[in-house]
Amino acid sequence: MSEREQLMRDHRAALANCSKCPAMIGPVVSGSPVLSSILLIGQAPGDKEGGFGKPFAWTAGKTLFKWFERIGLGEEAFRQHIYMAAVCRCFPGKNLKSGDRVPSPAEIENCGDWLQAEIDLLKPDLILPVGKLAISQLLPVKKLNDVVGKLHPVTFHGHRTEAIPLPHPSGASTWHRTEPGRALLESALTILQQHPAWQQVCKAS
Repeated sequence: MSEREQLMRDHRAALANCSKCPAMIGPVVSGSPVLSSILLIGQAPGDKEGGFGKPFAWTAGKTLFKWFERIGLGEEAFRQHIYMAAVCRCFPGKNLKSGDRVPSPAEIENCGDWLQAEIDLLKPDLILPVGKLAISQLLPVKKLNDVVGKLHPVTFHGHRTEAIPLPHPSGASTWHRTEPGRALLESALTILQQHPAWQQVCKAS
């Protein structure tokens, strides 16, 4: 086992035992512990993901993986070759009105320590933030229209890299199914398909 593999194993063991946020509902949800050049950052797991033990395991995931399959990586290959993280790794619980609760700034900061460790370990060539909460960790974003469909140079947790923001594939959102969101999503997927890090992963899968 290489030093990086051991560091990843140690990191994941510590992450799985995290209990920093009392209002969050476990278990901790993470993707495969792959040493990838691409890092996907979701928002937070929903109420189904904990039972499946993996991110994007329910309805939104079906949509997300259809996007990626169209440009060369099916779900299984994606999960095996791309590190899947999130702004928060536990289910935040339901909002009193509707939908899932938005994590608090303190919860986001707590989980940011895990993201920092992953950035330090992976030093990714490309980050894929999915959804407005995830995108806002890397870029100022008022409207998805302003950031989706472009390649952005970013510095995240001290690491200079590139980001291709994607909308959240939630069935509750119409943004990616209506214009201009649909066209901007297509542009983002085209840029992703042409990115050297993506092409390298596709060849290896």
